[in-house]
Amino acid sequence: MHELLTTPLEDPAAWRGDRMAERSDWIVTLDETMVAELESAVAAVAARGIELFEVTRPDFPLPRMSGHFETMLRELEGGRGFALLRGLPVAQWSDAENRIAIWGLGTHLGLPVGQDLAGNLLHDVRDTGRRFGSDDSIRYYQTNHAIRLHTDGGDVFALGCVRQGAKGGRSLVVSAVEVFNEIVRRRPDLAVVLQENFWMDARGQRPDGARCQVLPIYTRHDGHLSILLKPEYIDSAQRFDEVPRLTDAQREALDLFHRITQEPGVALEFDLRPGDVLLASNHTIMHGRTGFEDASEPTHGRHMLRLWLTIPNGRPLPSHYADTREYAQTYRQRMPA
Repeated sequence: MHELLTTPLEDPAAWRGDRMAERSDWIVTLDETMVAELESAVAAVAARGIELFEVTRPDFPLPRMSGHFETMLRELEGGRGFALLRGLPVAQWSDAENRIAIWGLGTHLGLPVGQDLAGNLLHDVRDTGRRFGSDDSIRYYQTNHAIRLHTDGGDVFALGCVRQGAKGGRSLVVSAVEVFNEIVRRRPDLAVVLQENFWMDARGQRPDGARCQVLPIYTRHDGHLSILLKPEYIDSAQRFDEVPRLTDAQREALDLFHRITQEPGVALEFDLRPGDVLLASNHTIMHGRTGFEDASEPTHGRHMLRLWLTIPNGRPLPSHYADTREYAQTYRQRMPA
């Protein structure tokens, strides 16, 4: 049984964007010695010709950054829920070297998990020229659309910026715990609705072929409040005949949820610069972006590299996460041997 939460939760992951914007402790800027260490690690992997997904932490030594990794892991689970690493020299690296860098950094934070049905461990987040809805498998990260606040998979995502677009693409980060607390203060009945099952479009990514997943948006488990939300996929699931129509209470709960996230001061907004890596918990943080436009040259378009990671200090996961495309691998990795 999961714990139904009907009162605000005191948690370091409950924060407002306007207050977070006044702080800089969530930004870790690499100094010259750390950059040199990172460059050396990338060059060593490239010179040895190791296959990217076979690179392990010992292959990618970063002793000067170890303290930062420990701090970031504590913030990702048990703290504010996110961090920004700044200063990777992406412009001087090739595409292959940038992939080595983001993968190598990931090995110091956790275990990568697959992000799609094919089990791909590293995704290129950029506009493919396709539109959401053009087929049943296209996902928002493959377009230039604005993406509403949502969560990814694994305990944490790492999103490294290789290139910005010509216009737009501003990042949004919101505390899902703070939004829940605000819903409880205003409408505790709707907070209960959000802890009940919703149908979500699986976008053709489940191994069993199921078209939808059925689970709560918020779950309180073992003292932790976690969120799993892809609002567009709740909407797109409604096209299936077997999916129940959203109830009035569900629509009202979702409307209140989204209104709160759009209120001034709730979201932290910033531009991911080339060389930035955003790390955020998929349990307590929602992220999104504004729409963007690319330059006319295809090789100059907005380009991000994304990992999903299981972290060593991750929270216990509720049993219904074991059957989700987002958390099944993390759930299995967390189980005792």
